[in-house]
Amino acid sequence: MLRWLFPVVLSALIAWPATAQVAAAESENHKVLIRDVASVEGIRDNSLIGYGLVVGLKGTGDKQQTYFTIQTLASILARMGVEIPPSVLQSTVQVKNVAAVFVTARLPPFARPGMQLDVMVSSVGDARSLEGGTLLLTPLYAADGQVYAAAQGPLAVGGYSVGSAANSKQVNHPTVGRIPSGGLVERDSSLDLTKMGNVSLLLNDANFTTAEAVAAAINHELSAAASAPAATAVDSRRVEIKGVAGKNDVPALLARVENLEISVKRKAKVVVNERTGTVVMGQDVRLGAVSILHGTFSIEVSTTHSVSQPAPLSNGQTEVTTDTRVSTTEAPARNLELSEGASVEELVKRMQAIGATARDVISILQAIKAAGALEADLEVI
Repeated sequence: MLRWLFPVVLSALIAWPATAQVAAAESENHKVLIRDVASVEGIRDNSLIGYGLVVGLKGTGDKQQTYFTIQTLASILARMGVEIPPSVLQSTVQVKNVAAVFVTARLPPFARPGMQLDVMVSSVGDARSLEGGTLLLTPLYAADGQVYAAAQGPLAVGGYSVGSAANSKQVNHPTVGRIPSGGLVERDSSLDLTKMGNVSLLLNDANFTTAEAVAAAINHELSAAASAPAATAVDSRRVEIKGVAGKNDVPALLARVENLEISVKRKAKVVVNERTGTVVMGQDVRLGAVSILHGTFSIEVSTTHSVSQPAPLSNGQTEVTTDTRVSTTEAPARNLELSEGASVEELVKRMQAIGATARDVISILQAIKAAGALEADLEVI
């Protein structure tokens, strides 16, 4: 799998501009909008969570030993006037058509009562599938413990599970479902922009150069207005726009600001995934002068069992003998030398020439970073 994946990664990385001058020019003149690199402080999503029941399953719900499902069902029935004796609750009640679930959703900024939300439903107990189920009315709580929405409706499950334990077939995850527009906002959580004294922009990636570029672009755009707010880079993450208190045109101001164009420089970064062997490297990555010596040494231990039979009429015993063999294999070391300022394209070509796999590339990159010859951030995920 890794030998198949590595050439694909290599071919994608090698398909770049032919000269370093073109790449450098593109890096220097990379234009983005402020809304693509920053967000307004205080205007964000909020996570909601709730606990409820999914009913109407076809015998694929929680089993009898999932006690909290029975307790929840008994509590709902009690509120509707149906009392179940505690002695009968655990020994008799079976809930194969019911499953306990957690319900999650994201509350967008400026959400008003009556607005609909998409919700995700995930099984808590040992239900085999939520296919065909309906979520009962479930309140959704935020981190402050207040109810901000309620969810209810039929589930859409992107998988299925059929058959018994001995002979079954499962596709995707049938214990997770989605209810499009199944949530309804019940509490106003919108932010009043007119009460904001200052507006702060938070950069997605902390960078002093980008923060100064954002502040300069805002000041240049608003310099013609008599009462234009002044933008200041507070730190590498935050840009503050002052003088907006009591104004009714804050949305118009933010609309002008988020559509301003700035020049940014891409951050040199290398991302590797050790689980899948994936390596992603940006073209701006540069290497110092380095010499790499890479080889493979493996030890194989094999054990063979054989049966030794005695000669006829010898009164001997049958014995099991063990034959253990140890073999070692050491591939010749492969040498790779890079000059000062070498690019990723050159590194990839050299690695491909010596037959390095994706796992080899990850090990080599970590070693180069440890030697201080990798002029980029190395992130392992």
